[in-house]
Amino acid sequence: MITGGPKKRPRATPTRQNVSCCAVIDNSFSDESLCVVSQNPRIRSSPCIGGSSATTPFFNDSSTADVILRLFVDSGSPLGSSFSSDSGSVDPAVSTSDLHVYLHSDILRRSKYFSVILSDRWSGQSRPQESDGLLKLNLGVPLASGAIQSHLTVLELLYTNDFANTIDSASTALDLLPVALELLFEECVRSCVTFLEAVPWSEEEERRVLNLIPLLSEEESKELLARVSPVREDSCEAMLEGLISSAIYNYQNTAFVKAFVAKILRDFSSRESAKRVLEKAFKTSLQTAKECLEEYSSPDFRGDHNETEALQRLNLHKALTSGRHLQWLLERMIELRVADEAVKEWSEQAAFTADLQRAFRDDAWRNIVPGLPAVLLRCTYRLAKAVSAGAILAARQVRRKLVEDWLPVLVVCKDNVSPMSPYKALYVELEEIFLSIISTLPMSDAQELLPHCLSFSTRNVEDCPHLVTAFNTWFRRAAQPVKPDYNKTSGE
Repeated sequence: MITGGPKKRPRATPTRQNVSCCAVIDNSFSDESLCVVSQNPRIRSSPCIGGSSATTPFFNDSSTADVILRLFVDSGSPLGSSFSSDSGSVDPAVSTSDLHVYLHSDILRRSKYFSVILSDRWSGQSRPQESDGLLKLNLGVPLASGAIQSHLTVLELLYTNDFANTIDSASTALDLLPVALELLFEECVRSCVTFLEAVPWSEEEERRVLNLIPLLSEEESKELLARVSPVREDSCEAMLEGLISSAIYNYQNTAFVKAFVAKILRDFSSRESAKRVLEKAFKTSLQTAKECLEEYSSPDFRGDHNETEALQRLNLHKALTSGRHLQWLLERMIELRVADEAVKEWSEQAAFTADLQRAFRDDAWRNIVPGLPAVLLRCTYRLAKAVSAGAILAARQVRRKLVEDWLPVLVVCKDNVSPMSPYKALYVELEEIFLSIISTLPMSDAQELLPHCLSFSTRNVEDCPHLVTAFNTWFRRAAQPVKPDYNKTSGE
């Protein structure tokens, strides 16, 4: 007896060689085993669609069948892993006995697998038949839950062609597809693949699809692969860029969208990719803000006065919008601990901070964008706080430049703020952070920067303890210099 099934699905009609490893013809069926067939509740008779019941063969019709197929459990079947997600359990229908089905050779030839088995290659041999004229075939079934039923369903589809009603879920299509591939039933394969192309998959179903794709032809698997294979190697970064751009520019309810994109960034597996995308967006927004402030601080008065004023207002609004984008981007970068380059970039903005000082000394911005100073200083505060806390390990020069360039902007904003300003607390917090960073610098750097902080003082000295502490610390260090004896240490 020759048993087994085709290991891979051939693209052409099977040859004699590969038939010899999968055809199963047997004349050893007992009368007792044949009697079990009609009593099995899992098999039903179905007419072939398109003909009258008087002339059309029925599935599992013993009165007209010329083939009887024995389905038996084959634990070595190559389709077991892709057949079911529960490959460790055995179908109850095959736990006690084999299963036998009455079939018709003319219908079976729709399957290329059976077509070869039933071909004229057997004409030169005595065909093993019983006296009742039935050709006996065996077909191994994977040791997997639902395998027997899926084989029966595919065999019945040879008769009914009722693919639309039978294939009604991704799970069903995935159960039937390995059987259709095994039997080389092309119409069933196409129907299963077409259904899978059109419906969503669960994570487990996607895993099963990926296991089956290698068994399909390139044309058949093209749409399935397109769903799970990115077109470009940098597709993840391109997607993140699009999400950040949409969150920043495209929605009115930006808070909800930004919160969702922030979660995507937190959960994203590649920190380096997220860093590159955020840095790119950060530099774009920073460049826009710088250009707008530069144009506002150095306007072209050669045109119409009203037009110039309108452009000035537009520049301020664009700068404010870009500042808000920068604030959100910096929060994301600090949260992901990828703000090293951002703080370095922010500390190298001498020209930008000079434009800001000129703009904030003019009262025109107050009635147009009163929140602009707070937005940009809040960006500075986020970065400076991360540097002071050690969340960003910035080099000495970066720490010095961060204070040196942005301290004058803070001073100008404080000089122009009203006592009742809602941003007063922000300014005080930024003062404390700047003084904290100054304490990390060499004595010579601190000696240059601390005098510029005198504007932090208040009418009541007790109201500025951070400033008092900063100067006391510097004088204490200056009065008690540390002079380590390196020679003594080396001698020990």
